[in-house]
Amino acid sequence: MYGPPIDLSFKDLNNVTDALAEIPRRPLRPLKIDMNNKYLSQSMRLNNNNITNLVGLEFILNHFLAQPSSLGWLDLSCNKITSIEHVLCELKELRVLYLHGNDIWSLTEISKLGELNYLHTITLHGNGIENVKGYRNYVISMLPHLKRMDFSAVTRQEKVLASIWKEKTGGYELTHG
Repeated sequence: MYGPPIDLSFKDLNNVTDALAEIPRRPLRPLKIDMNNKYLSQSMRLNNNNITNLVGLEFILNHFLAQPSSLGWLDLSCNKITSIEHVLCELKELRVLYLHGNDIWSLTEISKLGELNYLHTITLHGNGIENVKGYRNYVISMLPHLKRMDFSAVTRQEKVLASIWKEKTGGYELTHG
């Protein structure tokens, strides 16, 4: 029923709404559209652009996708994003989120994603937060449904250790180290 990702990567977009002027790349499998000329897809690529914030993301999702509320996979990697904006937290069906290679420097930004109950895969490496002591423990403790982080499995033992770590530290961001 659902086809390949809507691919707006490598389009030199400075902001999300610049995507309106673009045509998605042609995937190997054809993109399916509905009677309103919207794509039948649950995934989108906006990676490898110059996006600094997500203002207008909901508009772009509504523009391109037949069922934007069903978005399950979003690639925002290799941009210039500095914070987790509320619009991401509204994507209740989101399961996979790639944010690696951005400019996120505060671990507390990640806690905003805690309300995404289906989020099981996230990438954050290549951001400033990667250098914060306790980085992996913090992320795992804030996102309890994670199965994969930074392209590696989150083990049961890591979840237990992250829980203990959170109890000891109160879940507060630690210092860079």
